[in-house]
Amino acid sequence: MPKTPMKLIRRQQLIDATLVSVAQHGLQHTTINSISQLAGMSSGIISHYFSGKQGLIQAALRHLLEQLKQALLNRIQGQVLAPTERLMMIVEANFTELQRSRNVTHTWLSFWAQAVHDPQLARLQNINSRRLYSNLHFSFRQVLPSELARTAAQQTAAMIDGFWLRSALSETPEQDFVQAEKLCKTFIHNVIKQYGVNTCQ
Repeated sequence: MPKTPMKLIRRQQLIDATLVSVAQHGLQHTTINSISQLAGMSSGIISHYFSGKQGLIQAALRHLLEQLKQALLNRIQGQVLAPTERLMMIVEANFTELQRSRNVTHTWLSFWAQAVHDPQLARLQNINSRRLYSNLHFSFRQVLPSELARTAAQQTAAMIDGFWLRSALSETPEQDFVQAEKLCKTFIHNVIKQYGVNTCQ
C-alpha cells in the first residue's frame, strides 16, 4: 500500500487541530497560534499549506462537508435501494456519530454564525444546503408527484437542519439527536404514505 504523502498528513493534522480549537475557543478566538500549538507545528506551516488562517478555516469546513458526503456514499454505494431506503440513509448521514460529536457540533455552530459575515463560508454552506435538497428531491420525485416532491424535499431539509441545531444546543444532545433522527424518518414515511406509494417499495 502506498504511503500517504507527508503534505497530506500535515494538512489533515492542521484541519483536525482547527476543529478542536474552534470547538474550544470559537471561530473568532481561534488563532494561528492556537491551531499550531494543538497540531504541534510551527505557525509558519499554516501559511505554507493554507496561505493563512482564513484558508485553513475554509479547508476545515470543506472537510466537514466532505465527511457528510462520504457518510451518504458509504451507505448507498453498491446497493440497489428503494427511494424510501435512500431517504432514510440521507437522514442517517446527517446524524452520524461524527456529526453529533462535541467538536463537530461546536464547529458547525461557529461556522454558521460566521457565515453571515463571511461570503466564502456562506458559499460553502449554500453548497451543503443545495446538496441536501438535491439528494432528497432525487428520491422523493420517484414516489411523489413533481410539486409534492419539491415541497417534501424542502420540508425534510428544514427538519434535518432544524432538529440538528436544536439538538446541538440542547442540554441533553445525545438523547435529542436520536429523537431528531427518528422524527425526520417518521415525517418521510408519513408523507409518502399519505401522498405516494407504499414505503416498502
